[in-house]
Amino acid sequence: MPGLFIIAHAPLASALKECASHVYAGCPQKLLAFDVAPDAVVEDTAQAALPALRQAAADGSALVLVDVFGATPSNIALRLSELAGDLKLKIVAGVNLPMLLRSVCYQAESLDGLAARATAGAIQGVVQVSADAPQQQSLRSPSHAATHHSSQQ
Repeated sequence: MPGLFIIAHAPLASALKECASHVYAGCPQKLLAFDVAPDAVVEDTAQAALPALRQAAADGSALVLVDVFGATPSNIALRLSELAGDLKLKIVAGVNLPMLLRSVCYQAESLDGLAARATAGAIQGVVQVSADAPQQQSLRSPSHAATHHSSQQ
């Protein structure tokens, strides 16, 4: 089972991990977070993050989730992939809570499958919400809602 490793601008990585722990009533397996300080140097920070990555990837693989492609956390992840050449890693940028929750749910899949699920979770988790038609669903009449339970409750 691939590990999950979040690298993001402080305090986002830790906050996302805490949210996942809240949703799943405890910390999901092999989920670690590394917050990147505003003045972080890529090489030094990658060296500091390497032990945590190795812990997350105890079985030899990990999905690395970063916040912004091209930013310092992303560059750290790329450097980690060089430093940890013995590990199989996939890096996905644009981490959000839906991506992370999807990753936790499908963590038993292969690393390639997990990366695809994470990306789909991020995309499908971004929804424009409206009071008139929540989540692009048709509205039910008030009498229907009062007498029938929704499967989404």
